[in-house]
Amino acid sequence: MQKLTNKEEEVMKILWSLEKGFVKEIMEEIEGEKPHYNTLSTIVRNLEDKKYVGHEAFGKTHRYFPLVSKENYRKQFVNSSMVDFFDNSYKSLVSFFAKEEKISVEELKEIIDLIEKRK
Repeated sequence: MQKLTNKEEEVMKILWSLEKGFVKEIMEEIEGEKPHYNTLSTIVRNLEDKKYVGHEAFGKTHRYFPLVSKENYRKQFVNSSMVDFFDNSYKSLVSFFAKEEKISVEELKEIIDLIEKRK
């Protein structure tokens, strides 16, 4: 699975939310400064080339839909981040969030409880 650019991720989040949509509908969901229609259309076609998005044809118009689920993308993103930034160590990942104060003691206890329940 190829990595996505920030703009491609933004479009995928919209498509996951919409489940399917025309470029015009995707454009309506973009917050802040909107790209030119042709730029957005190119981003969607790039996602199709990368096999993240498929389409149904309605004459000359295409309605796009995700081929990759949000959950599968999240797993891939976390796994590649683990390898690239945390030496493939979940301990390093959790330690990072603890040091940055992005995770509380209560949340860590919940994680431990989840792990223990799976044993």
